[in-house]
Amino acid sequence: MTIAGIELLALIGFLLAAYSVVANDAIQTLGTFLSSNAKRPWWVLWLYAASILVAVTVYGYYTQDGDIAFGRLNQLPYSEVGIQWYHVLPAAVLLFLTRFGIPVSTTFLVLTVFALTGGVGTEGVLGKMLTKSALGYVVALVAGGFVYLCIARVWSRWIDRTKGQRMHIGWVTAQWLSTAFLWWQWLAQDFANIFVFMPRVTTTAADGTVSVYFDPTVMIFGIVSMVILMAYVFASRGGKIQKIILNKTNTTDIRAAILVDLMFGAILFIFKEISDIPMSTTWVFMGLIAGRELAISYIADLRSRSEAVRDVSMDMARLFFGLIISIVLAVAVPWIATGNMPSF
Repeated sequence: MTIAGIELLALIGFLLAAYSVVANDAIQTLGTFLSSNAKRPWWVLWLYAASILVAVTVYGYYTQDGDIAFGRLNQLPYSEVGIQWYHVLPAAVLLFLTRFGIPVSTTFLVLTVFALTGGVGTEGVLGKMLTKSALGYVVALVAGGFVYLCIARVWSRWIDRTKGQRMHIGWVTAQWLSTAFLWWQWLAQDFANIFVFMPRVTTTAADGTVSVYFDPTVMIFGIVSMVILMAYVFASRGGKIQKIILNKTNTTDIRAAILVDLMFGAILFIFKEISDIPMSTTWVFMGLIAGRELAISYIADLRSRSEAVRDVSMDMARLFFGLIISIVLAVAVPWIATGNMPSF
């Protein structure tokens, strides 16, 4: 198979999703990296992140027997009717929301329509995605709250008191390594949101094991496209979405970024091992940040409690706004286009 042989709508959907997913989710994996390294040239940060993306893609392809999505598409085979305009529309909406700095869940916005219109074998996938994502939010909220309740009085106050000082090379190295770990875990989760548009072969073995295979051409096209699109995201320093990170407590400090990255990466790793059902990394990130901000405001008094509660509430409202848009698009648009109500 060549790229020329892939449906035009599939290529358009892939490119829209590739840019929108990376740009919208930059606050999760690369937001603290960008903010805490604001004085460094953007292209240095881009080359570092791009090299990790290439490594993860190639590693995933050859260790997962051709499955770039790391098993996240096992229950979402390629659309039986091919890629239709209503599959691409959510990715276009995501691009629009990204431009306005709204941090919606890319997993729900992009994958919901595939889960509801995918035909036999995809029934109930949306419910499983919602359950896993909601559990991820709660786990991250509790973990972030607990850890920062224990350390905020000393750790967060120390960072606030010493911020602006020249960082030891050890902190810089640790932050770049923690970013690599988190970026790796995020890519393993969210590649599904991008490669869901590309043709693939799904097979089920006699023991029930499901496997997915992508053509090598798809892998190469994906790498080149995402690396180029990432360059624009890095050159714009994350865009408007980045403001969500900058509004949080001490997120421009390398030491604070290390802890956030390690906790977030660890939670994603655990949930990746639990099941192959796609989940919203945005929900996990927002849960972690919510627990962190509330604990810091109540223990370290580095921001007012009312301000922290209001900030967390607004972030949660944005998530539900994105979820509502996802479900409305996934149900209403295919229904209008085909006359058939998608099955839950």
